[in-house]
Amino acid sequence: MVVIFHTGNGDRSIPEGDGEKKNDSSENLRDSSSQKNYRINLDWREFRAKLYTGWQGEQAESDAQNQGGTPYQSKPLGLKWAHPISVPETGCVLVATEKLDGVRTFERTVVLLLRSGTRHPEEGPFGVVINRPLHKRIKHMKPTNLDLATTFSDCSLHFGGPLEASMFLLKTAGKTKLPGFEEVIPGLCFGARNSLDEAAGLVKKGLVKPQDFRFFVGYAGWQLDQLTEEIESDYWYVAACSSNLIYGASSESSSESLWEEILQLMGGQYSELSRKPKQQDM
Repeated sequence: MVVIFHTGNGDRSIPEGDGEKKNDSSENLRDSSSQKNYRINLDWREFRAKLYTGWQGEQAESDAQNQGGTPYQSKPLGLKWAHPISVPETGCVLVATEKLDGVRTFERTVVLLLRSGTRHPEEGPFGVVINRPLHKRIKHMKPTNLDLATTFSDCSLHFGGPLEASMFLLKTAGKTKLPGFEEVIPGLCFGARNSLDEAAGLVKKGLVKPQDFRFFVGYAGWQLDQLTEEIESDYWYVAACSSNLIYGASSESSSESLWEEILQLMGGQYSELSRKPKQQDM
């Protein structure tokens, strides 16, 4: 489904996918069934987060008992949560470690992985940086595309990565899955140049608002073994986080606030990193 927004001479491009062909039968399901599937998908991520929180509580309680301290009081899963996971998955985030301090492109970034590369191994994983607002709107770039110049002219622009292609995220929240858009996590899809007509059509029909879109200039991509090596070399922490952390990355907020918040929610050594000063530039 995804094609390049701006074609260039780079050695990497976003490949064609099969996102528009996968769920032909599911398109005919009634809204109630789609809402049920949405809820199940959402509950799966929350359920795993609750399991992780419970495991953390058991560990802390065991440590407290061994040290004769105050019994640990477990906390319910809040609206905002984040926890480490062992391998990348679609919809996870890559959180830059201190090893990337001084690397201007990725220093203290959070990358939302749009595809993990495991289902499409010939393509490799790719995603967008979600905490680098450019403090510009599309109209400031004087776009020649009619939809960008009109329907989406007031949408904010973000730096998405160093590779030459751009795309957008669409927050669908509690709505059913939208045909023609590839879902990242429940309530969030992505698209690119060939999806603009459909996206503008949804706005004109009143199904979504321009504010539900976020446009990114560039993207980040790897070969599958390349990302694995970078994670094993401690350049990235891999985490799952609540959807409102991803939705709530404001176009006006500081670029490091989301990076700090996710690390703090992950707790332990991750929380400690969020308070460390930047390493000197390399």
